[in-house]
Amino acid sequence: MTGPQIVLALDILGTVTFALNGALTASRRVRLDIVGVVALGVITATGGGMVRDLLLGAVPPAALVEWYYLAAATVGSLAAWLVARPTRGLTRMIVLLDAVGLSVFAVAGAQKASAMGLQPAPAIILGAVTAVGGGTLRDVLIGEVPSVLTNDLYAIPALVGAAVTVLAGRYDLLPFPAAILGAVLCFAIRMVGVRYGLNAPSRRVLRRARGARSDDA
Repeated sequence: MTGPQIVLALDILGTVTFALNGALTASRRVRLDIVGVVALGVITATGGGMVRDLLLGAVPPAALVEWYYLAAATVGSLAAWLVARPTRGLTRMIVLLDAVGLSVFAVAGAQKASAMGLQPAPAIILGAVTAVGGGTLRDVLIGEVPSVLTNDLYAIPALVGAAVTVLAGRYDLLPFPAAILGAVLCFAIRMVGVRYGLNAPSRRVLRRARGARSDDA
């Protein structure tokens, strides 16, 4: 597969995955009807890619030009609305889909930024922005603090996945295996963080660590 084909495939996969995630998240809100569920799914699915394209100067964004982006987002959202049930498994499915979408969009965003000629550092950042953009919009719309602004391991996995993708392209490694590796690393770090409750460093954690050292002394 060529670079543009990989980016397109990852974009579509991420769009469907985040559409399912956004719609399932909306399904937990009893006041949302089918229009609200589909709207939240589409916004979650296309938000990160739109932010990426706007920052790259691609106006209008690809999601508003190519019909298959909105089609994939709408179909994914409707499918989630049809099968969603308020069970404990729904929460686990939302987390899993969020991790998959995060991983795929981190790689796709980084690859597209690199293809547009950005240097490694901006390309890595833009990959992470692509990954967290849709989830951030989703959280804001349902009245929650975005995951990227909390202590949760959310942005860090996206940065790792984007970095692997960008550096692999920088050193002329095979793009498809590099994309797979970056996505797998991002997914693994995210799920390990969820499984063991790991958080990024915060001032509260640092204060506790200092207090523990003072007590030991």
